[in-house]
Amino acid sequence: MDTKTSCEVALAHLKNKPFIAAHNLPIDQAESLKKSELLKSVLPCMLAGECKTRQAKDSENEIKEASGLFLKYSNSKNSSNVKGALPCASKCLLSLGDFDKAKDAYQKDKSIIQSAIQIIGPIVIIDDSKSIAMKLKTYAEKSGYSEIHVFENGKDGVKGCKKIFSENKEPAVLLDLGLPDLQGDVVATKLLKEKISLQIAVITADEKTTARVNKTISTGVSAFIEKPFALDELKKAIDIPESEYSLLQ
Repeated sequence: MDTKTSCEVALAHLKNKPFIAAHNLPIDQAESLKKSELLKSVLPCMLAGECKTRQAKDSENEIKEASGLFLKYSNSKNSSNVKGALPCASKCLLSLGDFDKAKDAYQKDKSIIQSAIQIIGPIVIIDDSKSIAMKLKTYAEKSGYSEIHVFENGKDGVKGCKKIFSENKEPAVLLDLGLPDLQGDVVATKLLKEKISLQIAVITADEKTTARVNKTISTGVSAFIEKPFALDELKKAIDIPESEYSLLQ
């Protein structure tokens, strides 16, 4: 029985409440997958743990097994998904109350993300203030970005981003709220409609509590920078989308 069929049968058992059968199927499947497809063996392990929980039994062994599989997988050298395994391991360990190991997994994941940002996407600056745009551009250049696009209004910014999207690139967008043609929330909404995974950092003189800022943040932007801003704030705003971008590759 393949993994998909086994999980479907186990879920059917789980729904109909013969929990022992539901538990044994995924456990057997996990064992058979460990040698060939380590990451795929985690799902049936977690499913088996849920079966135990539904029986009001302790699922510690299953969760511990899942965290161990995630950690073992995170040591794989040739996998593009290693970074995602560590947060999963950390979450399993937290549920077990093993805070030290959970912290170690989290810290390791954090260090991998910081060292793995080798794919540097474009920076898009949408700001009508030439002095602010120049400051942002200079900092981006010093941070190692070679592809930087500057737009002075919302319409040009949206058009420019669409062109970048068509090239299968995902930029980090630094967006001013006080544009001469379109409000920042309108620009953010248009861009996120084109690419929902896009990371946008809002830059504004408004306080975070204002209605305009709240409206823009609610569109799904990832960071907020209040003018006048320090360079470390800008660095954090760029690092967030860049880290996310590298994880998507």
